[in-house]
Amino acid sequence: MGRYFGTNGIRGILGHDFFTLDFVCDMSAAIGMHMIQGKESDNSTILVGYDGRATGSLLCNAVSSALAYAGINCVIAGMTSTPCLEYEVKKYHVGGIMITASHNPPEYNGIKAVASDGIEISRADEKEIEKKYMAKRVSSKTKRWGDITHKSNFQYIPDIISRIDADVIRASRLNIVIDSGNGVQGSYAKQLCKSLGCQYTTINENIDGRFPGRGPEPTLENLQQLSRTVTENNADFGIAFDGDGDRSMFCDERGTIVTGDRSALILTKHILGKKENRDTGATIATCLNSSSAAETVAGQFGAGVIRTKVGSVEVSQCMRDTDALLGYEENGGFMYKKHNSVRDGCMTLALMLETLACSKNTMMTKLSQHAEMLPRTYTTKTKVRCDAPSEVLKYIKNTLDVSDDRDGLKIIIIQETKIPDKNTNQTNNRWVLIRPSGTEPALRVYAEAPTQQEAD
Repeated sequence: MGRYFGTNGIRGILGHDFFTLDFVCDMSAAIGMHMIQGKESDNSTILVGYDGRATGSLLCNAVSSALAYAGINCVIAGMTSTPCLEYEVKKYHVGGIMITASHNPPEYNGIKAVASDGIEISRADEKEIEKKYMAKRVSSKTKRWGDITHKSNFQYIPDIISRIDADVIRASRLNIVIDSGNGVQGSYAKQLCKSLGCQYTTINENIDGRFPGRGPEPTLENLQQLSRTVTENNADFGIAFDGDGDRSMFCDERGTIVTGDRSALILTKHILGKKENRDTGATIATCLNSSSAAETVAGQFGAGVIRTKVGSVEVSQCMRDTDALLGYEENGGFMYKKHNSVRDGCMTLALMLETLACSKNTMMTKLSQHAEMLPRTYTTKTKVRCDAPSEVLKYIKNTLDVSDDRDGLKIIIIQETKIPDKNTNQTNNRWVLIRPSGTEPALRVYAEAPTQQEAD
């Protein structure tokens, strides 16, 4: 991984360490020059958007000015969600820069570069961009300045609706709770629900870069208000987004938070069960730290699973390279190729609405029932501060039987090879993954076991 690019783009606190205005301008120019190389100047366009963070508008001005200074046309999308910008980049086949720090604390912001296929740039591209940045090759002696224009009338939500069975959802009259987390995706979610005839209640709705409601990351610990609101309103389910709207967490009708792994598998069963996807040998891409239930569920539909390094960039790149139909992370990031091979909170919401609406005429009318039908396996994760992670990992590798060292160390204690007993729906998988954090001096530890107590 590069000097500045982390797990998902570049992030920092404006005015601190390397993340200065000069840095943002120079790095934006390097990103732009890399994206347009080999293209005619008239076709060199970058779409720029920002989420609701306090410094978003400021950084958008800096990014667009730097691009224009380098002779690159810039279209400002304004305040938007990351998946909306990524989808429009794909649709118009241009480059993209999203100004966001996703789930990081309010004082942070960052830069995420999007290739013309709508997917975050590859690790190889990140290294090439950093070379251009270090070389400071952008010159003001360009033959022309780039144009700066604005565009906001995107078809993001109508295009999502075109991917699902809107009629069956409208007929079901589902009732949901939307926890925007003071982020940007809430307005799109409301538009989606209105278009599909759903009843909805909103919490933490106002866009506020300080994230005063519950913070920008939808974790189990800060979704109690969502749980209460779901039960108080007799809602079918609740959904919570992160700061830039690419991740989503669900809450069932009883107020129980559904983990990202399990909600992804519920959607996987629904999508693979569709007539057009049955027995097609579909592929699912997911990370090393996702539950082993992925293989169990995929096997029920004759589908395969490809494991990647941790990170949405790795999953998206794998989906593109293998033509995978679905991809997901355990943190609530779900990807659907027929829309775009990136995490998308609103597309995920639409698919969950379709899942429940299509089961209205069956015994599976509740989200909790769908969750109970999944293999019974439990995961947990924690973070351990560590000033010398490489030394710790080296010691562990020399001490224990490591099964996979592509991204940290994965130790499989027991891996079940058969489909679990249908009567118990119980699995017997046990594993631990230990990997260095991409943003701080720490080790991240993940585990899976047949019971929550053993996983913990």
